[in-house]
Amino acid sequence: MPRKLKVAAAQVGAVHIDSDRPATLDRLVKLLKDAASQGAQIVLFPEIALTTFFPRHLFEDQIKLESFFEHGEDISTSSDVGPLFDEARKLGVDICIGFAERTPDGKGYNTCIYYSAKLGKIISKYRKVHLPGTREPFENKDAVNQLEKRYFEPGDLGFKAFRAPCLIPDALKSNQAPASDATGKGDPIVGLLICNDRRWPEAWRVYGLQGVELILCGYNTAGWAPDLWGSRKDMTKEAAEEEALFHHRLVMQSNSYMNSCFSVSAARCGLDDGKYDLIGGSSIVSPQGRILKETSGKGDEAVVVEIDLEECAQGKTK
Repeated sequence: MPRKLKVAAAQVGAVHIDSDRPATLDRLVKLLKDAASQGAQIVLFPEIALTTFFPRHLFEDQIKLESFFEHGEDISTSSDVGPLFDEARKLGVDICIGFAERTPDGKGYNTCIYYSAKLGKIISKYRKVHLPGTREPFENKDAVNQLEKRYFEPGDLGFKAFRAPCLIPDALKSNQAPASDATGKGDPIVGLLICNDRRWPEAWRVYGLQGVELILCGYNTAGWAPDLWGSRKDMTKEAAEEEALFHHRLVMQSNSYMNSCFSVSAARCGLDDGKYDLIGGSSIVSPQGRILKETSGKGDEAVVVEIDLEECAQGKTK
């Protein structure tokens, strides 16, 4: 049976270290409204969407560092971020958004949550498992650093797929039919990943074995970071960015195909602080591994596609 819904990747352009947080939030709300006007039912925002990608910096000032984290048990009730969730609830659009989480016991995580607009609450949380980079900055003062290992703990919530309710009319519930009859007829089965997680097939396969139909993955990926990655140190900036985009598309397309699921990826991109380049390439990919739609540049942009989860069945059952 057809199980159609509209999904969106909300790409966010450059955000600088001194960017005004309320202004950044206004940009996210504008993207949400744009996606909703195109009929989107789920909108994915990037990894660490509320600030610049601060793990590239070494902070000696703890107060400054804490300003990049979200504190408290429930981000949807935060006075700083609440307007985004209020708008999602008003529009009836589910959102997934990444942020830096500071737990009550002082631990830091690179986190994303899935918020159900109809239920008015967070129904899933994921913490990034595969933290890239180093704990200490490179000796090269001009290097682009990646200090996630310094600021975050590896995720401790595992890869738990979940059903996103209230999106598909007449979707069967678990109490309405035997499990064998409900396969491919219920609410969408969703899995969450963050940035570097998308490069590891084990994460995708754990979700695939749970019958995942839609993977949501926000990211911040450097277009130029020769001390961190790259097949050759002597690559030009243009060649490095092209290769970073190639690898991004490669993992999203191949893993979507191998697990017969749709995927949505949303970038924080552009030239932060006039010198830190992040790739775009936000996209929606089919279970056949084809890019259905991709952003056109490296600025704020929402791309929306209607998908039919019935297309996942071929690779899962045949």
